[in-house]
Amino acid sequence: MIRPGLRARPGTPSDRRGEHEHNYLAPSRGRGLPRPGPAASPATRTRAWIEAAFVPLILLGTSLLLRGIGFTVTVIDTDEGLYLVQAREWLRGGWPLVAVWDMHPIGAPAVYAAAIWLFGDSIGTIRMLGVTTVAAAGWALHGLVRAAGGLRPVALSAAILYIAHTVLLFGLASNTEVLFAPLVVSTMALGTRAAVRALEDGQGPRWGELVPMGLLIGCAFSIKPVVTPEGCLAFALLTVPALWRRVLPWRRAMAMAAAYAGLALLPSALFALAYLAQDDLREFLDGSFLAPLRYAEARLSLREALQRVQVAVLVLLWPMLLAGIGLARWGWRRGREGRLARLALVWFACGSLAIIGPGFYYPHYFLIWMPPLSILAALGAWRLARLARPRRAAAIFVALVAVVAVEAWRQEATVRVGRGFGIWLPDPVAEVAKAIRARIAPGDAIFIANYHPVVYALTDAALPTRFVFPAHLTGGFTQVADIDTDAEVRRILATKPRIVVVDRGWWAQLRPSAAAILTEVLNRDYVLDATVAEERGPVELWRPK
Repeated sequence: MIRPGLRARPGTPSDRRGEHEHNYLAPSRGRGLPRPGPAASPATRTRAWIEAAFVPLILLGTSLLLRGIGFTVTVIDTDEGLYLVQAREWLRGGWPLVAVWDMHPIGAPAVYAAAIWLFGDSIGTIRMLGVTTVAAAGWALHGLVRAAGGLRPVALSAAILYIAHTVLLFGLASNTEVLFAPLVVSTMALGTRAAVRALEDGQGPRWGELVPMGLLIGCAFSIKPVVTPEGCLAFALLTVPALWRRVLPWRRAMAMAAAYAGLALLPSALFALAYLAQDDLREFLDGSFLAPLRYAEARLSLREALQRVQVAVLVLLWPMLLAGIGLARWGWRRGREGRLARLALVWFACGSLAIIGPGFYYPHYFLIWMPPLSILAALGAWRLARLARPRRAAAIFVALVAVVAVEAWRQEATVRVGRGFGIWLPDPVAEVAKAIRARIAPGDAIFIANYHPVVYALTDAALPTRFVFPAHLTGGFTQVADIDTDAEVRRILATKPRIVVVDRGWWAQLRPSAAAILTEVLNRDYVLDATVAEERGPVELWRPK
């Protein structure tokens, strides 16, 4: 019996009647064309347009509401500051990896630069970038679930659960996993639609789907190459069901594979040509591809990796439990719900490969899990709700999703309110930037020895080096830069930057040789000018004697 408030879509049997009644692999009708249906009435079309507009608006509002607490502080993740400095220099003519070095492709600073160019140079712009990309990914996830045959409540709930859980694991930062999510999920949605059409209507994939899929995953690849497993899964969805149903010739499949690979590499190739035109191709190749390989050579031990995975699972405990319920119910069953659950499970496995690849398991890496995990969690909540009386099922479903979403926000909000910065206490990073601005003139250089690189952007100071990320220059990842970092630190200090910023709370994170150089030169050639209180200890501002 179909429960009121959670009605199956037309043609889909009730869960109570058993999925075996559903025609799981429906044969093609006629010559693979769907059976014509009655024309939609004006009222139906109007309702469809209202729904199409309502979903993205409600998701954007949800994203702004839940991620709004991120606007209270300047820094959520240090990586943001690096991308912001790269974007600022790019808009002034200094290209990423040349003017400001990093061990990532240039897609993230490109997105930052576009946002700044359109909406202004501010932290608020970067926070709104995160709000918008998360909402866009949620909208794409809603479309994926609907394309797979999922019910509207399940689709909307999956999107809301995704948005809610991006506030965890440092996801409030507009980091790479947040930036490429709408591109990856949109690619998966197009692949899912093609897979369903092949299975249910016996139609092969279309070039009009492959081209946007290739370009979307190519743009995501230019942000971070870890999207490769998910890109491969999306292409498999596009082609494998059609090959199985024998509606896609092998020659055409090979041609599509070559085209997809070419399109996926196209954005990076265009960037490479732009750097070649400036005689900077070596810097592009080193920062985009060789440096990440050097980075991955120093992996965490298995014990350390398992600890970080365990922490991520505990942070995402409620969606994990709901996902388990969803899999237990539909993981091995026929029908659309079963197909959706298995798709999400395979997607989760591909996302796990993307997390494992770099070898360091930082919290924000686990945001890659969230789109498929949110689908499974929504299915689990739907299953629990259907165990109740029919009249209460819809209310219980809404309550379950709302409680899990609010609980995710509560976790992060509790930490932020407890620390108090930007809410009850001054933001230390903003205070450091304010103190520096009071001590420098336009065009003066400063050197951030071991603090947040966003201070370069906040103070509009000149850069003393292209290696502005402390972990690459004075920290524990100096092998990634592939230069003599001790010599670079000495060179920077010899130029007498107007201010040298030292975070005593992070002093232990310095490479011993870099700490020795800083201690020697600061004591000899500099004087302590001011300190700013930070959570970990004082931040010192040194000026030349």
